[in-house]
Amino acid sequence: MSQAKIGVIGGTGLYQIEGMEDVEEVKPSTPFGEPSDAIITGKLEGIRVAFLPRHGRGHHISPTELPVRANIYALKSLGVEWIISVSAAGSLKEGIKPMDMVIPDQLIDRTRSRVNTFFGNGIVAHVGFAEPFCPVLSQILYDATCEASDGTGIKIHRGGTYVVIEGPFFSTKAESHLYRSWGASIIGMTALPEAKLAREAEICYATLATATDYDCWHESEETVTVEMVVSNLQHNVEMAKRVIRLVASRIPEKRECGCATALENAIITSTDQISEQRKKELALLVGKYLR
Repeated sequence: MSQAKIGVIGGTGLYQIEGMEDVEEVKPSTPFGEPSDAIITGKLEGIRVAFLPRHGRGHHISPTELPVRANIYALKSLGVEWIISVSAAGSLKEGIKPMDMVIPDQLIDRTRSRVNTFFGNGIVAHVGFAEPFCPVLSQILYDATCEASDGTGIKIHRGGTYVVIEGPFFSTKAESHLYRSWGASIIGMTALPEAKLAREAEICYATLATATDYDCWHESEETVTVEMVVSNLQHNVEMAKRVIRLVASRIPEKRECGCATALENAIITSTDQISEQRKKELALLVGKYLR
């Protein structure tokens, strides 16, 4: 099975990029079921990249139903060390206009019905998550997005807090105003548990968010609709492709951030207390720490 250094989780239009070489479709099996869809791999700038449509082709999986553990595990099994998440988000700030792009640096978790860890069932790990997005990858992503957007009039925002709601409903006005009072910048449904599971898998993770609307707090703008979100997101697909190509050429050979060793001191369960079944299921993630 083809190995890939960079993973991209996104939607329609991000299955592959013009100029990709040695394109192959794979669907790794995992202890957590099947990933959202087949993963498309190919070479960009000499580096193998893996594309995974988050909601499946045709967008048939809701945010709550996403097989996120399977998605992250499958990418890890392909050798992925860096994940770029491309997603739609509502703006919670006047200064972040629809079609602007945001590389957030913080998260607020408002999800309720999602499994957000690989651990449990006899093995406990407490992973640091103060900085939920990889700072190295976020900076590379910001620089690449600024370059790709030059001359387009699209503004790129570095940093900001991303509120992740359960969905599939959009926010009420009261909720939207509450999140604004917290100082949050954007709102969406997919960055969690992706970011948490990527950290447990010791994969660098960063988000490229397209602001598709003003959520529902903005009195002078029309209320957010699916048509609005999809239209604006698809409009930026080509720019996202340019960004990914630029990022692929700038990924460092060696990782020096904390993401690469996130589990080093996080597992607190004694090795002799962990069942052989759990050791087998999580071998890809914890094998080097349980020898």
